[in-house]
Amino acid sequence: MGHPTMTSSALVLYLLLLSHQTVSEEQVRQYVIGEKGVNTTLQCLNQSVTASSVLYHWKKDGAVVATQNSLNPSKHLSILNNGSLIISDLQYIDNGLYTCESQTKGASSWQTLSNIQLQIAGGPTSISLDIRPATLLKNGTLFVNKSSNVYFNCSSESYPSQNLTWTVQNLAQDNPDKASGSKSALEFSISKIQPQDQGMYTCTSQNTLSMTTVNKSQEILVYYASERHPECSWKKGNGSSDFLFVCTWYGGYPVPTLHWHEVYEKTVIAKGPTINSTYEETEHLEIHVNRFILHDKEEVKCTGHHVTGVEKSCSFKLELPYPEGDPLVFVLEGSNITLSCTETKSLPPAKTVWKKMNDVINNTLKYIVSDNRPTYKLTIINVTKDDEGVYYCYSENPLGPKELEVVLNVKTSAGNGGAIVGVFVSVLVMMIGIVVGVTVYTKRDRICIGLGFR
Repeated sequence: MGHPTMTSSALVLYLLLLSHQTVSEEQVRQYVIGEKGVNTTLQCLNQSVTASSVLYHWKKDGAVVATQNSLNPSKHLSILNNGSLIISDLQYIDNGLYTCESQTKGASSWQTLSNIQLQIAGGPTSISLDIRPATLLKNGTLFVNKSSNVYFNCSSESYPSQNLTWTVQNLAQDNPDKASGSKSALEFSISKIQPQDQGMYTCTSQNTLSMTTVNKSQEILVYYASERHPECSWKKGNGSSDFLFVCTWYGGYPVPTLHWHEVYEKTVIAKGPTINSTYEETEHLEIHVNRFILHDKEEVKCTGHHVTGVEKSCSFKLELPYPEGDPLVFVLEGSNITLSCTETKSLPPAKTVWKKMNDVINNTLKYIVSDNRPTYKLTIINVTKDDEGVYYCYSENPLGPKELEVVLNVKTSAGNGGAIVGVFVSVLVMMIGIVVGVTVYTKRDRICIGLGFR
Protein backbone atom coordinates (compact mmCIF):
# COMPACT_ATOMS: atom_id res chain seq x y z
CA MET A 1 0.00 0.00 0.00
CA GLY A 2 1.47 3.43 -0.98
CA HIS A 3 2.29 6.26 1.27
CA PRO A 4 -0.81 8.38 2.15
CA THR A 5 0.89 11.62 1.18
CA MET A 6 1.87 10.34 -2.25
CA THR A 7 -1.65 8.98 -2.87
CA SER A 8 -3.21 12.36 -2.11
CA SER A 9 -0.78 14.17 -4.39
CA ALA A 10 -1.54 11.81 -7.27
CA LEU A 11 -5.29 12.34 -6.83
CA VAL A 12 -4.92 16.11 -6.86
CA LEU A 13 -2.78 15.95 -10.00
CA TYR A 14 -5.39 13.78 -11.75
CA LEU A 15 -8.19 16.21 -10.90
CA LEU A 16 -6.13 19.12 -12.20
CA LEU A 17 -5.48 17.34 -15.48
CA LEU A 18 -9.16 16.43 -15.80
CA SER A 19 -10.17 20.01 -15.09
CA HIS A 20 -7.74 21.32 -17.71
CA GLN A 21 -9.04 18.87 -20.30
CA THR A 22 -12.67 19.86 -19.64
CA VAL A 23 -11.91 23.54 -20.02
CA SER A 24 -10.09 22.89 -23.30
CA GLU A 25 -13.05 20.96 -24.72
CA GLU A 26 -15.43 23.73 -23.72
CA GLN A 27 -13.23 26.25 -25.47
CA VAL A 28 -13.36 24.43 -28.79
CA ARG A 29 -17.06 23.45 -28.72
CA GLN A 30 -19.26 25.42 -31.16
CA TYR A 31 -22.97 25.35 -31.94
CA VAL A 32 -24.10 25.60 -35.54
CA ILE A 33 -27.72 25.69 -36.75
CA GLY A 34 -28.35 24.61 -40.31
CA GLU A 35 -31.50 24.77 -42.42
CA LYS A 36 -32.84 21.56 -43.90
CA GLY A 37 -32.11 21.28 -47.62
CA VAL A 38 -29.29 23.84 -47.75
CA ASN A 39 -25.47 23.47 -47.54
CA THR A 40 -23.32 24.28 -44.51
CA THR A 41 -19.61 24.44 -43.71
CA LEU A 42 -18.06 23.36 -40.39
CA GLN A 43 -14.75 25.11 -39.72
CA CYS A 44 -11.71 23.21 -38.42
CA LEU A 45 -8.99 25.10 -36.52
CA ASN A 46 -5.83 25.52 -38.65
CA GLN A 47 -2.44 24.35 -37.46
CA SER A 48 0.82 26.21 -37.84
CA VAL A 49 2.29 23.50 -40.09
CA THR A 50 1.81 23.57 -43.83
CA ALA A 51 -1.39 22.05 -45.18
CA SER A 52 0.50 19.55 -47.30
CA SER A 53 1.95 17.93 -44.19
CA VAL A 54 -1.42 17.54 -42.37
CA LEU A 55 -4.28 15.10 -42.84
CA TYR A 56 -7.83 15.71 -41.58
CA HIS A 57 -10.84 13.59 -40.80
CA TRP A 58 -14.19 14.27 -39.22
CA LYS A 59 -16.10 12.26 -36.71
CA LYS A 60 -19.83 12.36 -35.99
CA ASP A 61 -20.81 11.26 -32.51
CA GLY A 62 -17.44 9.48 -32.23
CA ALA A 63 -17.44 7.64 -35.58
CA VAL A 64 -15.37 8.76 -38.58
CA VAL A 65 -17.70 9.94 -41.36
CA ALA A 66 -15.25 11.75 -43.71
CA THR A 67 -11.52 11.45 -44.42
CA GLN A 68 -9.44 13.81 -46.51
CA ASN A 69 -8.29 12.40 -49.86
CA SER A 70 -10.48 9.36 -49.41
CA LEU A 71 -10.49 6.79 -52.20
CA ASN A 72 -14.32 6.75 -52.06
CA PRO A 73 -15.35 10.41 -51.64
CA SER A 74 -18.94 11.19 -50.59
CA LYS A 75 -21.14 13.72 -52.39
CA HIS A 76 -22.83 14.51 -49.10
CA LEU A 77 -19.64 15.09 -47.04
CA SER A 78 -16.37 16.57 -48.31
CA ILE A 79 -13.23 18.06 -46.68
CA LEU A 80 -11.45 21.14 -47.98
CA ASN A 81 -7.66 21.63 -47.90
CA ASN A 82 -7.93 23.70 -44.71
CA GLY A 83 -9.82 20.90 -43.02
CA SER A 84 -13.32 22.46 -43.17
CA LEU A 85 -16.20 20.01 -43.66
CA ILE A 86 -18.87 20.76 -46.28
CA ILE A 87 -22.26 19.07 -45.79
CA SER A 88 -24.53 19.30 -48.86
CA ASP A 89 -28.35 19.23 -48.73
CA LEU A 90 -28.71 19.05 -44.96
CA GLN A 91 -31.13 16.46 -43.58
CA TYR A 92 -32.48 15.84 -40.10
CA ILE A 93 -30.16 12.78 -39.75
CA ASP A 94 -27.19 15.16 -39.94
CA ASN A 95 -27.90 16.30 -36.37
CA GLY A 96 -24.99 15.46 -34.09
CA LEU A 97 -21.61 16.30 -32.50
CA TYR A 98 -18.92 16.75 -35.16
CA THR A 99 -15.21 16.51 -34.24
CA CYS A 100 -12.36 17.68 -36.48
CA GLU A 101 -9.08 15.79 -35.97
CA SER A 102 -5.72 16.27 -37.68
CA GLN A 103 -2.59 14.14 -38.05
CA THR A 104 0.87 15.17 -39.15
CA LYS A 105 2.16 12.90 -41.86
CA GLY A 106 4.27 10.16 -40.35
CA ALA A 107 2.65 10.57 -36.90
CA SER A 108 0.65 7.79 -35.31
CA SER A 109 -1.87 9.83 -33.27
CA TRP A 110 -4.74 12.25 -34.16
CA GLN A 111 -5.17 15.64 -32.52
CA THR A 112 -8.60 17.04 -31.79
CA LEU A 113 -8.98 20.57 -33.16
CA SER A 114 -12.66 21.42 -32.75
CA ASN A 115 -15.97 20.03 -31.54
CA ILE A 116 -19.09 21.38 -33.27
CA GLN A 117 -22.65 20.59 -32.28
CA LEU A 118 -24.75 20.72 -35.49
CA GLN A 119 -28.50 21.16 -35.15
CA ILE A 120 -30.86 21.02 -38.11
CA ALA A 121 -33.95 23.26 -38.25
CA GLY A 122 -36.78 22.91 -40.72
CA GLY A 123 -39.55 25.32 -41.51
CA PRO A 124 -41.91 26.81 -40.81
CA THR A 125 -43.47 25.61 -44.07
CA SER A 126 -46.93 24.88 -45.43
CA ILE A 127 -48.61 27.50 -43.26
CA SER A 128 -52.34 27.45 -43.98
CA LEU A 129 -55.46 29.20 -42.69
CA ASP A 130 -58.95 27.79 -42.34
CA ILE A 131 -61.71 30.23 -41.40
CA ARG A 132 -65.27 28.92 -41.18
CA PRO A 133 -67.98 29.75 -42.12
CA ALA A 134 -66.86 32.43 -44.55
CA THR A 135 -67.48 33.46 -48.15
CA LEU A 136 -64.64 34.39 -50.51
CA LEU A 137 -64.94 37.62 -52.48
CA LYS A 138 -63.34 38.25 -55.88
CA ASN A 139 -60.56 40.35 -54.33
CA GLY A 140 -59.56 37.54 -51.97
CA THR A 141 -61.24 39.00 -48.89
CA LEU A 142 -63.49 36.81 -46.77
CA PHE A 143 -66.75 37.94 -45.25
CA VAL A 144 -68.81 36.42 -42.45
CA ASN A 145 -72.32 37.20 -41.32
CA LYS A 146 -72.85 39.26 -38.21
CA SER A 147 -73.73 37.26 -35.04
CA SER A 148 -72.40 34.00 -36.50
CA ASN A 149 -69.88 31.79 -34.68
CA VAL A 150 -66.57 31.90 -36.57
CA TYR A 151 -63.71 29.41 -36.16
CA PHE A 152 -60.10 30.28 -37.00
CA ASN A 153 -57.50 27.54 -37.55
CA CYS A 154 -53.81 27.91 -38.44
CA SER A 155 -51.45 25.01 -39.12
CA SER A 156 -47.77 24.83 -40.04
CA GLU A 157 -44.86 22.37 -40.24
CA SER A 158 -41.70 23.14 -38.31
CA TYR A 159 -38.77 21.14 -36.87
CA PRO A 160 -37.95 20.61 -34.06
CA SER A 161 -40.82 22.80 -32.76
CA GLN A 162 -42.64 26.08 -33.35
CA ASN A 163 -44.68 28.81 -31.72
CA LEU A 164 -47.98 29.82 -33.39
CA THR A 165 -49.71 33.15 -32.73
CA TRP A 166 -52.96 34.66 -34.00
CA THR A 167 -53.16 38.47 -34.13
CA VAL A 168 -55.65 40.91 -35.63
CA GLN A 169 -54.83 44.32 -37.05
CA ASN A 170 -57.79 46.54 -36.33
CA LEU A 171 -57.99 50.02 -34.81
CA ALA A 172 -61.03 48.89 -32.84
CA GLN A 173 -58.97 46.21 -31.10
CA ASP A 174 -57.12 47.31 -27.95
CA ASN A 175 -55.31 43.98 -27.67
CA PRO A 176 -54.24 42.53 -31.04
CA ASP A 177 -53.24 39.12 -29.60
CA LYS A 178 -55.96 36.53 -30.08
CA ALA A 179 -54.32 33.17 -29.34
CA SER A 180 -50.91 31.50 -29.08
CA GLY A 181 -49.54 27.97 -28.72
CA SER A 182 -46.68 25.61 -29.57
CA LYS A 183 -48.52 22.79 -31.34
CA SER A 184 -48.68 22.10 -35.07
CA ALA A 185 -52.10 23.78 -35.28
CA LEU A 186 -53.74 26.61 -33.38
CA GLU A 187 -57.48 27.26 -33.30
CA PHE A 188 -59.69 29.85 -31.63
CA SER A 189 -63.25 31.03 -32.15
CA ILE A 190 -65.32 34.20 -31.92
CA SER A 191 -68.87 33.73 -30.70
CA LYS A 192 -71.51 35.97 -32.30
CA ILE A 193 -68.99 38.00 -34.27
CA GLN A 194 -69.67 41.75 -34.50
CA PRO A 195 -68.61 44.52 -36.93
CA GLN A 196 -65.87 45.69 -34.56
CA ASP A 197 -64.24 42.25 -34.94
CA GLN A 198 -63.47 42.74 -38.62
CA GLY A 199 -59.88 43.35 -39.61
CA MET A 200 -56.70 41.70 -40.90
CA TYR A 201 -56.14 38.38 -39.11
CA THR A 202 -52.55 37.09 -39.15
CA CYS A 203 -51.13 33.73 -38.10
CA THR A 204 -47.41 33.80 -37.29
CA SER A 205 -45.24 30.67 -37.03
CA GLN A 206 -41.75 30.87 -35.52
CA ASN A 207 -39.19 28.06 -35.42
CA THR A 208 -37.96 27.74 -31.83
CA LEU A 209 -34.46 26.73 -32.96
CA SER A 210 -33.63 28.90 -35.96
CA MET A 211 -36.10 31.66 -34.98
CA THR A 212 -37.19 31.75 -38.62
CA THR A 213 -40.60 33.44 -38.79
CA VAL A 214 -43.33 33.06 -41.40
CA ASN A 215 -46.79 34.61 -41.33
CA LYS A 216 -49.95 34.52 -43.38
CA SER A 217 -52.76 37.07 -43.29
CA GLN A 218 -56.42 37.11 -44.24
CA GLU A 219 -58.78 40.09 -44.20
CA ILE A 220 -62.15 39.38 -42.59
CA LEU A 221 -65.20 41.61 -43.12
CA VAL A 222 -68.39 41.35 -41.07
CA TYR A 223 -71.51 41.81 -43.22
CA TYR A 224 -75.03 42.52 -42.01
CA ALA A 225 -78.34 43.59 -43.52
CA SER A 226 -80.38 46.47 -42.16
CA GLU A 227 -82.87 45.36 -39.52
CA ARG A 228 -85.54 47.72 -40.81
CA HIS A 229 -87.54 47.45 -44.03
CA PRO A 230 -87.02 49.54 -47.16
CA GLU A 231 -89.10 52.70 -47.44
CA CYS A 232 -91.12 53.51 -50.57
CA SER A 233 -92.08 57.11 -51.29
CA TRP A 234 -92.49 59.55 -54.12
CA LYS A 235 -91.77 63.19 -54.84
CA LYS A 236 -92.57 65.72 -57.51
CA GLY A 237 -90.27 66.25 -60.43
CA ASN A 238 -89.75 69.31 -62.56
CA GLY A 239 -92.91 69.04 -64.65
CA SER A 240 -96.52 69.27 -63.47
CA SER A 241 -97.06 65.56 -64.05
CA ASP A 242 -93.48 64.48 -63.39
CA PHE A 243 -93.00 62.24 -60.37
CA LEU A 244 -90.11 60.25 -58.93
CA PHE A 245 -90.47 56.94 -57.15
CA VAL A 246 -87.97 56.80 -54.28
CA CYS A 247 -86.77 53.65 -52.53
CA THR A 248 -84.33 53.73 -49.59
CA TRP A 249 -82.88 50.99 -47.41
CA TYR A 250 -80.27 52.31 -45.02
CA GLY A 251 -78.31 50.68 -42.22
CA GLY A 252 -76.67 47.61 -43.82
CA TYR A 253 -73.07 46.77 -44.69
CA PRO A 254 -72.27 46.64 -47.50
CA VAL A 255 -75.09 48.56 -49.19
CA PRO A 256 -77.80 46.44 -50.87
CA THR A 257 -79.10 46.30 -54.44
CA LEU A 258 -82.55 47.82 -55.04
CA HIS A 259 -85.01 47.53 -57.90
CA TRP A 260 -88.56 48.62 -58.65
CA HIS A 261 -90.94 46.16 -60.26
CA GLU A 262 -94.63 45.42 -60.74
CA VAL A 263 -96.02 42.95 -58.24
CA TYR A 264 -98.23 40.86 -60.51
CA GLU A 265 -96.69 41.25 -63.93
CA LYS A 266 -93.13 40.92 -62.54
CA THR A 267 -92.04 43.64 -64.98
CA VAL A 268 -88.93 45.45 -63.83
CA ILE A 269 -89.51 49.19 -63.86
CA ALA A 270 -86.00 50.18 -62.83
CA LYS A 271 -83.02 48.52 -61.21
CA GLY A 272 -80.02 49.92 -59.38
CA PRO A 273 -77.54 51.41 -59.75
CA THR A 274 -78.95 54.86 -60.28
CA ILE A 275 -78.08 56.88 -63.37
CA ASN A 276 -74.49 58.17 -63.38
CA SER A 277 -73.62 55.90 -60.47
CA THR A 278 -70.38 53.92 -60.57
CA TYR A 279 -71.45 51.45 -57.89
CA GLU A 280 -73.26 48.16 -58.32
CA GLU A 281 -75.15 48.68 -55.07
CA THR A 282 -77.11 51.58 -53.68
CA GLU A 283 -79.09 52.52 -50.60
CA HIS A 284 -81.16 55.09 -52.48
CA LEU A 285 -82.87 54.48 -55.82
CA GLU A 286 -84.86 57.16 -57.63
CA ILE A 287 -86.67 56.56 -60.90
CA HIS A 288 -88.65 58.81 -63.22
CA VAL A 289 -92.09 57.28 -63.61
CA ASN A 290 -93.01 56.21 -67.13
CA ARG A 291 -96.80 56.33 -67.34
CA PHE A 292 -96.85 54.01 -70.34
CA ILE A 293 -95.85 50.99 -68.24
CA LEU A 294 -98.02 51.81 -65.21
CA HIS A 295 -101.69 51.03 -64.77
CA ASP A 296 -104.49 52.01 -62.45
CA LYS A 297 -104.97 49.75 -59.40
CA GLU A 298 -101.57 48.21 -60.01
CA GLU A 299 -99.20 47.54 -57.10
CA VAL A 300 -95.53 48.45 -57.46
CA LYS A 301 -92.83 47.15 -55.16
CA CYS A 302 -89.25 48.00 -54.33
CA THR A 303 -87.23 44.94 -53.37
CA GLY A 304 -83.87 45.11 -51.64
CA HIS A 305 -81.36 42.25 -51.85
CA HIS A 306 -78.41 42.00 -49.47
CA VAL A 307 -75.33 39.86 -50.07
CA THR A 308 -75.98 38.03 -46.79
CA GLY A 309 -79.14 36.55 -48.34
CA VAL A 310 -81.63 38.89 -46.66
CA GLU A 311 -84.43 40.22 -48.89
CA LYS A 312 -86.99 42.84 -47.85
CA SER A 313 -89.43 45.05 -49.72
CA CYS A 314 -91.98 47.86 -49.57
CA SER A 315 -94.87 48.63 -51.94
CA PHE A 316 -97.90 50.78 -52.69
CA LYS A 317 -100.90 50.56 -55.03
CA LEU A 318 -101.26 53.08 -57.85
CA GLU A 319 -104.51 55.03 -58.15
CA LEU A 320 -105.78 57.40 -60.85
CA PRO A 321 -107.05 60.79 -59.63
CA TYR A 322 -110.79 61.12 -59.02
CA PRO A 323 -111.85 64.71 -58.21
CA GLU A 324 -115.33 64.99 -56.66
CA GLY A 325 -117.75 67.90 -56.14
CA ASP A 326 -121.08 69.50 -57.22
CA PRO A 327 -121.42 69.39 -61.03
CA LEU A 328 -124.10 72.15 -61.18
CA VAL A 329 -123.95 75.51 -59.40
CA PHE A 330 -126.38 78.50 -59.52
CA VAL A 331 -125.34 82.01 -58.55
CA LEU A 332 -126.96 85.43 -58.58
CA GLU A 333 -125.26 88.01 -60.74
CA GLY A 334 -123.17 90.49 -58.77
CA SER A 335 -122.45 88.12 -55.90
CA ASN A 336 -119.39 85.97 -55.14
CA ILE A 337 -119.35 82.20 -55.63
CA THR A 338 -116.87 79.50 -54.51
CA LEU A 339 -116.49 76.33 -56.55
CA SER A 340 -115.04 73.41 -54.62
CA CYS A 341 -113.72 69.91 -55.31
CA THR A 342 -111.83 67.26 -53.36
CA GLU A 343 -109.26 64.71 -54.54
CA THR A 344 -108.23 62.02 -52.06
CA LYS A 345 -107.74 58.83 -54.05
CA SER A 346 -104.74 59.41 -56.32
CA LEU A 347 -101.45 57.67 -55.63
CA PRO A 348 -98.97 59.16 -56.19
CA PRO A 349 -100.77 62.35 -55.16
CA ALA A 350 -102.15 64.28 -58.09
CA LYS A 351 -101.49 67.88 -58.94
CA THR A 352 -104.87 69.63 -59.07
CA VAL A 353 -105.71 72.96 -60.75
CA TRP A 354 -108.84 74.84 -61.85
CA LYS A 355 -109.37 75.44 -65.56
CA LYS A 356 -111.81 77.23 -67.80
CA MET A 357 -111.72 75.87 -71.28
CA ASN A 358 -108.06 74.82 -71.57
CA ASP A 359 -106.61 77.70 -69.58
CA VAL A 360 -105.33 77.24 -66.03
CA ILE A 361 -106.85 79.75 -63.63
CA ASN A 362 -104.38 81.58 -61.41
CA ASN A 363 -104.85 84.11 -58.62
CA THR A 364 -106.05 87.49 -59.93
CA LEU A 365 -108.40 90.25 -58.77
CA LYS A 366 -111.19 88.20 -60.32
CA TYR A 367 -110.21 84.73 -59.13
CA ILE A 368 -108.92 83.43 -55.81
CA VAL A 369 -107.48 79.92 -55.95
CA SER A 370 -106.82 78.04 -52.70
CA ASP A 371 -105.05 74.70 -52.32
CA ASN A 372 -105.86 73.15 -48.96
CA ARG A 373 -105.36 69.54 -49.86
CA PRO A 374 -107.41 67.54 -50.36
CA THR A 375 -109.85 70.42 -50.98
CA TYR A 376 -109.30 72.78 -53.90
CA LYS A 377 -111.40 75.95 -54.15
CA LEU A 378 -112.01 78.59 -56.79
CA THR A 379 -113.68 81.82 -55.68
CA ILE A 380 -115.11 84.11 -58.38
CA ILE A 381 -115.52 87.76 -57.32
CA ASN A 382 -118.52 89.86 -58.51
CA VAL A 383 -119.97 87.24 -60.83
CA THR A 384 -121.23 88.45 -64.20
CA LYS A 385 -122.98 86.80 -67.09
CA ASP A 386 -119.57 86.42 -68.75
CA ASP A 387 -118.52 84.10 -65.94
CA GLU A 388 -121.22 81.62 -66.82
CA GLY A 389 -119.99 78.39 -68.36
CA VAL A 390 -118.09 75.18 -67.66
CA TYR A 391 -115.21 75.02 -65.16
CA TYR A 392 -112.91 72.03 -64.66
CA CYS A 393 -111.29 70.70 -61.50
CA TYR A 394 -108.31 69.06 -63.27
CA SER A 395 -106.16 66.44 -61.47
CA GLU A 396 -103.16 64.61 -62.93
CA ASN A 397 -100.64 62.09 -61.63
CA PRO A 398 -98.22 59.75 -63.47
CA LEU A 399 -101.06 57.40 -64.37
CA GLY A 400 -102.95 60.10 -66.24
CA PRO A 401 -105.41 63.02 -65.88
CA LYS A 402 -108.98 63.11 -64.58
CA GLU A 403 -111.32 66.13 -64.38
CA LEU A 404 -114.56 67.15 -62.70
CA GLU A 405 -116.85 69.28 -64.86
CA VAL A 406 -118.68 72.05 -62.97
CA VAL A 407 -121.43 74.04 -64.79
CA LEU A 408 -121.97 77.56 -63.44
CA ASN A 409 -125.39 79.19 -64.11
CA VAL A 410 -125.63 82.95 -63.51
CA LYS A 411 -129.08 84.47 -62.81
CA THR A 412 -129.76 88.18 -63.28
CA SER A 413 -131.89 90.25 -60.81
CA ALA A 414 -134.83 90.60 -63.33
CA GLY A 415 -134.83 86.97 -64.00
CA ASN A 416 -134.99 86.43 -60.31
CA GLY A 417 -138.11 88.71 -59.90
CA GLY A 418 -139.95 86.87 -62.66
CA ALA A 419 -139.18 83.67 -60.95
CA ILE A 420 -140.68 84.97 -57.72
CA VAL A 421 -143.93 86.11 -59.53
CA GLY A 422 -144.16 82.80 -61.24
CA VAL A 423 -143.86 80.99 -57.98
CA PHE A 424 -146.56 83.24 -56.44
CA VAL A 425 -149.00 82.59 -59.31
CA SER A 426 -148.37 78.90 -59.10
CA VAL A 427 -149.09 78.88 -55.39
CA LEU A 428 -152.27 80.98 -55.91
CA VAL A 429 -153.63 78.61 -58.56
CA MET A 430 -152.88 75.67 -56.33
CA MET A 431 -154.75 77.28 -53.39
CA ILE A 432 -157.81 78.04 -55.56
CA GLY A 433 -157.89 74.47 -56.73
CA ILE A 434 -157.72 73.21 -53.18
CA VAL A 435 -160.63 75.47 -52.07
CA VAL A 436 -162.83 74.42 -55.01
CA GLY A 437 -162.08 70.80 -54.40
CA VAL A 438 -162.94 70.97 -50.72
CA THR A 439 -166.22 72.85 -51.44
CA VAL A 440 -167.36 70.35 -54.05
CA TYR A 441 -166.54 67.46 -51.73
CA THR A 442 -168.58 68.90 -48.82
CA LYS A 443 -171.65 69.71 -51.05
CA ARG A 444 -171.52 66.50 -53.05
CA ASP A 445 -174.94 65.22 -51.86
CA ARG A 446 -176.82 68.35 -52.88
CA ILE A 447 -175.03 68.57 -56.16
CA CYS A 448 -175.96 64.99 -56.95
CA ILE A 449 -179.73 65.45 -56.09
CA GLY A 450 -179.91 68.67 -58.08
CA LEU A 451 -178.57 66.82 -61.04
CA GLY A 452 -181.13 64.08 -60.71
CA PHE A 453 -179.09 61.42 -59.02
CA ARG A 454 -180.21 59.36 -56.11
